[in-house]
Amino acid sequence: MKNQSVLITGGTGGIGHACAEQFLKAGAKVTITGRDQTKLDKLVSELEQNGRNVSGIKVDVTDSKSVSEMAEKVIENHGGIDVLVNAFGTGMIQPLHDIDPVEAANVLNVNILGTFLVTQEVTRHMASAKKGNVIMFPGILGKTVMKNTSIYSASKYAVTGFTKALVEEHKRTGIRYSLFYLGGVDTPFWDNQNVNMRVQRDKMLTADEVAKAVFYAALQQGDSVLSELVLQPESHQMI
Repeated sequence: MKNQSVLITGGTGGIGHACAEQFLKAGAKVTITGRDQTKLDKLVSELEQNGRNVSGIKVDVTDSKSVSEMAEKVIENHGGIDVLVNAFGTGMIQPLHDIDPVEAANVLNVNILGTFLVTQEVTRHMASAKKGNVIMFPGILGKTVMKNTSIYSASKYAVTGFTKALVEEHKRTGIRYSLFYLGGVDTPFWDNQNVNMRVQRDKMLTADEVAKAVFYAALQQGDSVLSELVLQPESHQMI
């Protein structure tokens, strides 16, 4: 991965942060994005140790102009984008009749519209370069459902369908798509006030475990692609 350009959207979250560490150790040029400039600046400062090549860009994934400017900056700084890790998203686990429509709209906008806008913009450049790896995180709720996840599962099933359609659309572009169906991961996702669920975070996957799998997916070259991966905590092996 030395000198390859890696864009991690949602880089200030648990999985995004761990992925940034993994790619930087391999010598990649990493750009992380987020909505909070203070968090971005703090994380970039932490990751810059030993002269590692990392930068941060504030972006609103639901705003096409913001997304376009983000992609332009990365390409200007690093000459292109070799790997896109779409690690952003927001959660909601609530009974249907308790859901605030405004909050529901935000989940759908971030998880669906945001994924569309970022992927559309970045893959324009990847298609021109005839190469690229795109990592998506529909999570296990983009493959199967559970109680009180109507809105969240709807948004994640959309990511799954969107990505599978792009595989067909981009067969001759050299772009590889990977879908990660993750079980519970110990990240700030569970601190969201819209996620009403009792969980045992000590029994979950760690962000570092996920990042190692993401790195492996991004390493695929030639005719190989890690197209889909189910990664579950040991206590929830089967779906």
